[in-house]
Amino acid sequence: MAKKKIILAYSGGLDTSVAVTWLKQKGFNVIAFCADLGQMKNSAQLEKKAIKSGASKVIIKDLREEFIKEYAFESLKASAIYENGYYMATALSRPLIAKHMVGIAEKQKAQFVGHGCTGKGNDQVRFEVSVAALNSKLKTIAPVREWELKTRKAEIDFAKKHKIPVEASKKSPYSIDKNLWGVSVECGILEDPKKQPPKGAYQITIDPEDSPKRAVYLTISFKKGIPTAVNGKALSVIKLVEHLNKIGGKHGIGRSDLVENRLVGIKSREIYEAPAAAILHAAHKDLESLTLDRETLHFKDIISLKFSEIVYYGLWFTPLKEALSAFIDKTQRRVTGTIKLKLYKGQCSAVSRNSKFSLYSKALATYEEGDTFNQEFAKGFIELWGLPYKKL
Repeated sequence: MAKKKIILAYSGGLDTSVAVTWLKQKGFNVIAFCADLGQMKNSAQLEKKAIKSGASKVIIKDLREEFIKEYAFESLKASAIYENGYYMATALSRPLIAKHMVGIAEKQKAQFVGHGCTGKGNDQVRFEVSVAALNSKLKTIAPVREWELKTRKAEIDFAKKHKIPVEASKKSPYSIDKNLWGVSVECGILEDPKKQPPKGAYQITIDPEDSPKRAVYLTISFKKGIPTAVNGKALSVIKLVEHLNKIGGKHGIGRSDLVENRLVGIKSREIYEAPAAAILHAAHKDLESLTLDRETLHFKDIISLKFSEIVYYGLWFTPLKEALSAFIDKTQRRVTGTIKLKLYKGQCSAVSRNSKFSLYSKALATYEEGDTFNQEFAKGFIELWGLPYKKL
């Protein structure tokens, strides 16, 4: 009888490395799927590691461009930031990985898909809801929810016993998820919200106190809500994000230390780094303030909150997400122009902006010569505006 075949979302980290061996022990034929979202440094080494852990086959796909274009930039257009501090680098990657897992499972005729998420995390929901939405016949296995290894220490001991090469250690127990859009760091000392994150916990950003003493200025160009160039130079989406990550990281941009509300009902403390995302969101939001009318801008803030929840809650492949994306795309038709930003000591702020679709009129706003605003209209406007609140 043929072995049960499973497509495992494999990162090479502690959980998924141990999961390969554990699943093999349970009688599964494990095919490891590695999605390169910008975190992969040595694909050959990762493949060797998966095979050594017990995988029968390793499939690696470069999804960086698709990830940025269709997921990260979709979130950017929506101005979606979960609880004002998380640019959702990890959350945005899960539906993309799930989509490709389903495709591979169908091609490989696998009956199962698997992931290395814990029972108290958000990613289990994102993977499983996405898989079910795309192919409800596939069954999901979540080893971390089922095995007897209840602590990271126990996993490390298991890895050592079975000669599984892992980077995590008992002295440095951080759980790190990294891609082009940002880095998520949890576990270890970070589980105590009273403790300040040590410098070593941050992966790609310099402490703002240690960043350059001189500010740097960047001009970001947008077309219909999508960034296209930096300082007048057109860049591919990958190069653009990589470039901004490097500059932003050097100036301590994009750090968040967040106690957030997880989907499963608990609060967690994580630190996030997202230099490029922070820079682009700041620029995009400022350009919208120039090009969108008041009512659309204010209503979009409501949609942005809901969109961030949809991403965070794992509801990417749903009718509501599709409907909101259609609304967002409509708002972005005139979000074209350039924003100049100042980066200094962890702060990113707009200092000038320009757009052919600008709704700003100096002639109406000025208090100097050339003022065309008819102040006589104000009295009547105020009378009508305040009429419902008068005690007659």
